[in-house]
Amino acid sequence: MRITATEEYGLRCMILLAKRGARRPLTLAGIGDGEGLSQPYAAKLMNLLRQAGLVDSLRGRHGGYVLAKAPERIRLTDVFDALGEPLFGPGHCERFGRPGSDDSCIHLDDCSVRDVWAGMHRLISHLFDQITLADLVRESKRGRLNLIALARQQLAGLAPAPAEPISS
Repeated sequence: MRITATEEYGLRCMILLAKRGARRPLTLAGIGDGEGLSQPYAAKLMNLLRQAGLVDSLRGRHGGYVLAKAPERIRLTDVFDALGEPLFGPGHCERFGRPGSDDSCIHLDDCSVRDVWAGMHRLISHLFDQITLADLVRESKRGRLNLIALARQQLAGLAPAPAEPISS
């Protein structure tokens, strides 16, 4: 699994806006400076996030970007869905056809790898559904430890039961 630059910087921009508060807009220049991004790249990210309904753009002298909803209501899943593709989506297998052909993967009917990717997608999606921007903004060490505990709890809840030993 790889987090793209778009997803990484987009999430960082969302955290920056969440730290600013509900109605303190941040300009593209402020976002770019805050995250070390060019204004055109910050504009691209903000446009993707605005189209997904995660940020609002306010016009005027005191305009800029603000979160469209409270940080407690924006999940990591929402942010990553707005910025990139799922780890394992509906068109995943079609991307791995024979080089130079329009065919799908030759293992489409009998694939042992597809279950691995689908399982990882479910696991990560479930975890990202539980984490909000508010969780990421918390400054205290306790908040970060609670986030780690949440991740462990979520992963433990999704883990399959241990296999029964094989008796001979």
